[in-house]
Amino acid sequence: MLKAVIFDMDGIIIDSEPLWRRAMVRGFGIHGLPFTEADSRVTTGMRIDQVITFWNNKTPFTTNETLVKDTIEDHLCGLIIAEGKSMKGLQQALDVISSQGLIIALATSSSKKLIDCVLKVLKIEQYFKHIQSAEHLTYGKPHPEVFLKCAEAINIKPNDCLVIEDSLNGIISAKAAGMSVIGIPEEFNLSNPKFIIADLTLHSLLEINIETLKKF
Repeated sequence: MLKAVIFDMDGIIIDSEPLWRRAMVRGFGIHGLPFTEADSRVTTGMRIDQVITFWNNKTPFTTNETLVKDTIEDHLCGLIIAEGKSMKGLQQALDVISSQGLIIALATSSSKKLIDCVLKVLKIEQYFKHIQSAEHLTYGKPHPEVFLKCAEAINIKPNDCLVIEDSLNGIISAKAAGMSVIGIPEEFNLSNPKFIIADLTLHSLLEINIETLKKF
């Protein structure tokens, strides 16, 4: 029985994926690694420290991954403050879910610094009973730890949780946690057959309504 809805953050509540790509291109470039927006899509949904380690292993470019992380996150925060916008249909989705008496939580690979930045810009913190970052967890997505920790914090069994995700790594993570998943991929991924692992694929949060929730 559906009791809670867990939102991912980047690409679900805020249109930050394009900003992430710009921040990574700039951040990696500053530290000596030529990097493109196409490169950034390879690791969508992964925790930023894991992204940096992935590329550093592939093409060694730094001995200070923490500094690279700070550079990227600082630039991203600036972009969010200047340009950050909620995803289409966010307010409607939050209101519909709240009206059904369901718990709303947030589970993201992003750091507390970025979460605070996003919630301050969008002014929606009051909707979330719990906010779970994978920043200091042992594993990031696609491992299920962040979703399992979130379910534990709100005292809801995983199979009573519905996750809303945009990335394949996030969907894999939520399914591995034993949760139902709505996938809302970026437009370029709408025809990606791998997204079939989501229980339901939508085009935007505008399609979240009472009838949609009744499917779970």
